[in-house]
Amino acid sequence: MMSTNKLIKISKIFIFSLIIFSFSTNLYSQNKVEISLNEAKLKANENNANLKISKQDYAIAKANYEQTRAVILPKLNVSNTSSFTNNPLNAFGFKLLQKTVTVEDFNPASLNDPGQVENFNTRIELLQPLINVDGWNKRKASNLQLQAVNLQTERASDYLELEVIKTYMQLQLAYKSVTVIEKAKETALENQKITKNSLDQGLIQNADYLNVEVRLTEIENQLQYANSNVKNVSDYLAFLIGNNDEVVYIPSNELMLQVLNFDENKQLNNQRNDIQAMQFGVDAQEQMLKSSKMSFIPRANAFANYEWNDSEVFGFGADNYLFGLQLSWDIFGGYQNIGKIHYEKAQLEKANLNKDNYIAQSKLELNKTKRRLNDVKNNVTLSKLALDQSEEAFRIKSNRYEQGLEKTTDLLFVETQYQQKELDYFQAIYNYNYTLAYLNFLTK
Repeated sequence: MMSTNKLIKISKIFIFSLIIFSFSTNLYSQNKVEISLNEAKLKANENNANLKISKQDYAIAKANYEQTRAVILPKLNVSNTSSFTNNPLNAFGFKLLQKTVTVEDFNPASLNDPGQVENFNTRIELLQPLINVDGWNKRKASNLQLQAVNLQTERASDYLELEVIKTYMQLQLAYKSVTVIEKAKETALENQKITKNSLDQGLIQNADYLNVEVRLTEIENQLQYANSNVKNVSDYLAFLIGNNDEVVYIPSNELMLQVLNFDENKQLNNQRNDIQAMQFGVDAQEQMLKSSKMSFIPRANAFANYEWNDSEVFGFGADNYLFGLQLSWDIFGGYQNIGKIHYEKAQLEKANLNKDNYIAQSKLELNKTKRRLNDVKNNVTLSKLALDQSEEAFRIKSNRYEQGLEKTTDLLFVETQYQQKELDYFQAIYNYNYTLAYLNFLTK
């Protein structure tokens, strides 16, 4: 037998646990926000961090494409150079540039020892690309890569929408589970009263009453986990829509079976954003291969400069100009160009293989999901039938138990079975609804 002090200590712990549980329950009930599916999708599209990162990938690709304008647009440079020398050759050259050469400057003594000469050169340089075939192909490749990233960003948005739909349905299911378990708890409490009356009348043994108590404890434990699951799913939904506030979301609509017809003959859409993105990637690699081959073609560039030379800082005493046309041809670059061609060719083959493999996997996933839709649809029907049968069995057992015609263990068995069948039914609805949404995503 326990001592009085130990009983008092256990009582204090129990009371303290109740206070903590009550406090956590009140805290959990705060800051509940109702949200619709459309609202969740809209907020996710505006605030989701991963989608923002994906959009920055597009911005980076766009910036890379903008850099390729260098193959068609001119380059303009302005510079000012200050030079000081006593080198005879450079000193005489500076005077020529400044147009200040006199007869005295041809004196051998002056030529050999000119002293320090200053020159301040201000120059404007212009370089205009004319023929850069390899650069044009690189620009085309960059443009195709930009389009690929844009389609990948759109596909990322589609996937985010699917993830929001899935999480929203999970939240609906989580609340439905709480409702089912709370209803089971009410039933268990009612059975507890009936069993207690039967025990007081000596109609059952104490072991039967303890079984009812154990069942009630199990339900309370399930309810605790169900409430935690609601919070977990709500937190993930908040993460998807970019909300960092401490809130618990409540779906504005309950979980219901979506009565929608899906065309089972519908095939994979080769124009789907992600597949098109891979095709653009292949096309871009083809342009990179062409660019490597075109590196053997001569390049032509026009150039011009205009400059001022003076012995004073920022002076504009003497001006001159220079313009011309440069034609260059890399005949042999130490096998670098040939190796580059082999590299781009291998990259193109790899891109084609990746695209074909991705399409094959997508078709496989689509066919598998089509079959799964039939399976989960059939499971909804069977689960509903099992639920109705279990409900009727529980009703009959409950009536007979109240009349003392059934054992407590039999009642607990059918009550547990009824609760499980109800949870299974709503899980089947979720599986069907999500599979249907996933199919729409695959065929979008």
